Amino acid sequence: MKRILVTGGAGFLGSHLCERLLNCGHEVVCMDNLFTGRKVNILPFAEHPAFEFIRQDVIDPFKVEVDEIYNLACPASPVHYQHNPIKTIKTNVMGAIHCLGLAKRIGARILQASTSEVYGDPTVHPQLETYRGNVNPIGIRACYDEGKRCAEALFFDYHRQNGVDIRVMRIFNTYGPRMLANDGRVVSNFIVQALKEKPITVYGKGDQTRSFCYVSDLIDGMIALMDQDATVGPVNIGNPDEFTILELAEKVIAMTGSRSEIIFEDLPQDDPMQRQPDIALAKKYFGWEPKVALEEGLKKTIAYFQAELEAGH
Repeated sequence: MKRILVTGGAGFLGSHLCERLLNCGHEVVCMDNLFTGRKVNILPFAEHPAFEFIRQDVIDPFKVEVDEIYNLACPASPVHYQHNPIKTIKTNVMGAIHCLGLAKRIGARILQASTSEVYGDPTVHPQLETYRGNVNPIGIRACYDEGKRCAEALFFDYHRQNGVDIRVMRIFNTYGPRMLANDGRVVSNFIVQALKEKPITVYGKGDQTRSFCYVSDLIDGMIALMDQDATVGPVNIGNPDEFTILELAEKVIAMTGSRSEIIFEDLPQDDPMQRQPDIALAKKYFGWEPKVALEEGLKKTIAYFQAELEAGH
């Protein structure tokens, strides 16, 4: 049994990670300021004797004694990270500094949940970990994109200079139960619009591509990366199956039986046209690849949002 800190542990990914770690027999300390995280996400295991919740912002210093740290603290959808861009940068940079400082002091292994957004609007396709990216450093998404890039730099500097035992993963589009209905991400947007029989909003022509990884596969990859010793990363974790946004919209309409029409609006600034992970390193170093097909994952996610809407959430 290990004692493990998960920052951002009440969020979409964080709560699934906490639950999985508890099921594996570990003690879990969940830290979250509840900006985008929700207590309802951790209710299923809140009374577990090995679970502890701390309401804390990673921007502020903190101390806790643990064996491992997963740093997931940061709003991950454009709606939320652009709401307060300065706070987003602080969360990424100061949060990384505080987590790394703690890991250095107590000798804990630490994993950074980075993002495919470090690649920006890529000129290389699919994206390999060696690609350095095409990011607008002064755009409206820079608070997140550059914040995550700076966090990666900090992780590797702490690793080289102070010998901190790091792991860095780059997360590609992930979906599943416990997503926020209003987070502006394409899967949740489309499902909620379809279930409410509202027009489905597609930006641009819908020919931009994304690769969608179901949450259980993502958590498998995250833990596998943390538990292996072959690489510190960065390692892409995502589903390499690529779909256009228009294809996703049509699939959601068909699976929900919705009468929603598709409407087209202008592309947001710096919205990437292509997003597809090369997962050769994950396969090579720890034998990971996703198992859940898009249709199977969408079925579970649609059922979740249907239940949420029926409950009035």
